[in-house]
Amino acid sequence: MAQQTAPPDTSAEDIHKPDSAVVRDALGVGVAVGLSGFAFGVTSAGSGLSLLQSCALSLLVFTGASQFALVGALAAGGNPFTAAAGAFFLGVRNAFYGLRLSQLLALPRAVRPLAAQWVIDETTAVTLAQPTRRARRLGFTVTGLTLYLLWNLTTLLGALGAKAIGDTDAWGLDAAGPAVFLALLAPMLKTTTERAVAGLAVLLGLGLLPVLPAGVPVLVAALAAPLALVAEGRRRRRGADGAGRSDEPDGTDGADGPSGTAGSEEGR
Repeated sequence: MAQQTAPPDTSAEDIHKPDSAVVRDALGVGVAVGLSGFAFGVTSAGSGLSLLQSCALSLLVFTGASQFALVGALAAGGNPFTAAAGAFFLGVRNAFYGLRLSQLLALPRAVRPLAAQWVIDETTAVTLAQPTRRARRLGFTVTGLTLYLLWNLTTLLGALGAKAIGDTDAWGLDAAGPAVFLALLAPMLKTTTERAVAGLAVLLGLGLLPVLPAGVPVLVAALAAPLALVAEGRRRRRGADGAGRSDEPDGTDGADGPSGTAGSEEGR
């Protein structure tokens, strides 16, 4: 029987990671993020959405950042179609997560449509951190179930309690959700290109906020990725061209160069 080998960056302890450790990590992420659904419920109700509409967004959409973007644009007086477009483009990232997770989890076809509802930032992060398929499936399931239940429960509580709170803008609860997602995103920005994309997106979004209709700056900020990638591609090509030129002979050294030829002539 072939011996199982661990990836170079995986320790023996990680390979034998107990289920209790996976569940602990998954619950930590699920509970921490799930509680921020209260902020969404309050913000959604303060934006003019009904209780049913707020709960339907969490039940059916279930992409926190996209939900905050939608209700934030509506609260600022943005066009519903523009707000929905911004939320849609933010949610597209989950499709790319799904491509990767489908390989790692290898779930039966019957449960894939249900699992797709839980493909979000948090479940992806927990899944990718696990060393084995069993641990990945466990981490994905516990994180998804915990977060889905808590997010929807706290959305309901937040929407119901919005009237008791009063002026939701005075509490600043609309910033709680984005702050949580930024905290999750920041450690993932490891390369210069990733940091450049994030920084440029922030500059585009905040810089265009005063001059463009609500919801549009989010769409424009999406241009940060291709712009940064184009700049990175040009930088690499310039580096490759410079390296190629440095490898070419300059004709000043060696027997075939001018000095070498002169030396041989003097010798003869």
